[in-house]
Amino acid sequence: MKYAEWLMEVPPEITNDPIWKLEVYRLALFAGDIGREDVYLLAKQPLMLSVADQLHRSLDSMSVNLTEGYSRSKGPDRARFIEASLGSARESREWYYKSRHVLKPEVLKHRMGLTTRIVSMLTPMIPHQRKHAIREEQAEYHIQSSVFSLDSDVPFQ
Repeated sequence: MKYAEWLMEVPPEITNDPIWKLEVYRLALFAGDIGREDVYLLAKQPLMLSVADQLHRSLDSMSVNLTEGYSRSKGPDRARFIEASLGSARESREWYYKSRHVLKPEVLKHRMGLTTRIVSMLTPMIPHQRKHAIREEQAEYHIQSSVFSLDSDVPFQ
């Protein structure tokens, strides 16, 4: 499955909502959907059960926090939910890294690339919602197009 194919499967109840216009929301929702297969695989190994649970929660939390924050008025309240989504994206990337001994290298590379892209999109959104700058140093996230592409097939185990 490719990202473009996945987009066609999302029901109008989701795509007709104004939040659908945010690419970062679409990518976060996509990450949660494709990550489910990774969670199933990890959950089959007793030592990875807690990792699977945490990965599942953090993946789903990315889009859920964006949805709740988008429903708030602009400002610090909305920024708080974007920060939560950012934390979940970083957490997801971390759980994927911890899953590197179980997941195939191409799956790991794709998922870490996707979560890094989400992080890079969320980070600049926060200062726009706050009167003060973000509380951490700005970091540039470079994603090599040869490493991560939304046009490629999504690898699964």
